[in-house]
Amino acid sequence: MKFSKKNVIAIILGGGQGSRLYPLTESRSKPAVPIGGKYRLVDIPISNCINSDIFKIFVLTQFNSASLNTHIKNTFNFSILSQSFVDILAAEQTPGNATWFQGTADAVRQCMSHFLKHDFEYALILSGDQLYQMDFNEMLEAHINADAAISIATLPVNAKDAPEFGILKTNNESFIEAFIEKPDASLLPQWESEVSEEMHAKGKKYLASMGIYIFNRQLLENLMEDPETKDFGKEIIPQAVGKHKILSYQYEGYWTDIGNIESFFEANIGLTADIPEFNLFDNENKIFTRPRLLPPSKFRNSIINQSLISEGCIINAKEIKNSVIGIRSRIGDGTVIENCYVMGNDFYQDIDELNHESTINKIHVGIGENCFISNALIDKNVRIGNNVHISGGKHLENFSNELYSIKDGIIVIKKRAVLSDNFRIE
Repeated sequence: MKFSKKNVIAIILGGGQGSRLYPLTESRSKPAVPIGGKYRLVDIPISNCINSDIFKIFVLTQFNSASLNTHIKNTFNFSILSQSFVDILAAEQTPGNATWFQGTADAVRQCMSHFLKHDFEYALILSGDQLYQMDFNEMLEAHINADAAISIATLPVNAKDAPEFGILKTNNESFIEAFIEKPDASLLPQWESEVSEEMHAKGKKYLASMGIYIFNRQLLENLMEDPETKDFGKEIIPQAVGKHKILSYQYEGYWTDIGNIESFFEANIGLTADIPEFNLFDNENKIFTRPRLLPPSKFRNSIINQSLISEGCIINAKEIKNSVIGIRSRIGDGTVIENCYVMGNDFYQDIDELNHESTINKIHVGIGENCFISNALIDKNVRIGNNVHISGGKHLENFSNELYSIKDGIIVIKKRAVLSDNFRIE
């Protein structure tokens, strides 16, 4: 059986409060968090859809959604002669419903009337805060060829990671026979599934749900009739096991759930590797984002090693290594940046503004002179003075105030924070 892009819709879940990514989610939703210096997290699932020729895409938003909505509106515009779209569906009160989205399934339920206006046979349901590159055509083909009612993308994981996921057990035809949410380590021997020889050799014998689903349209409509089920992972999928044909589609590529500050930081720093697991330099899997008319980045007396530098930067730093530097970043003379993600700025300051701020001893947007910054996330539009020393590491305890937070040894300088000359965190 063949399928076409015309009979598939994609539904991207915009996420909840994202408290584990605080303070990056203090004023934005998780999918709107900048990643890789120039992208937003939501660009990843949307780009995967576009690369898979799926052009009917809904993004469901709720919490701190203004910047996410603006980004999508300014980024994904198709021809007026095309039926393609990326539509934002915000949580809304209606005569039949007066509540916010109560979970992933409830979000889909509340928006079903909008989906049903379109002609589709399969609904591809995705998370808005994961980092991966996947050809959804292969998953759709597997779903159709297996005559499945539901398909779940699964990732082989080892015993150490398995308790952090929903774990699935499959039969020899890759259909799911049982499901357990975040199992205790003592139960794992009962939850091994058939995986490839390569994965088995690495000890990855357990299949974790990636939170990527395909539903046949009629079944999704039927499942959404029960208002008591609020979440796919906790209710819909466990209750469907044994009642419907649920296929496990094994994926062995790079995938990470951006669940907390540490995983977010590692994912960004990982982009600087010689051969990164997530490849931004891939002709077949482009990451689409907002086009910006920015000048090339400019450098003076700087040593740049193993780093990504985005457009429009003015860098006089002494050295930058193992770091991601975001758009419009300004870094002063003599400064050393190592193992950092600097998100950059939303605007430039012109010469007159810089001169005026200097006369009143106001710190400029960007990073000043003779600073040392290591193991840190610098959010957007931060003002860091001269001779500032920021040195993260596991020796630091978790902490938070109005200027910065420390989580798992990573120092996060909050959006628009101002750090005075000689400020120190070490």
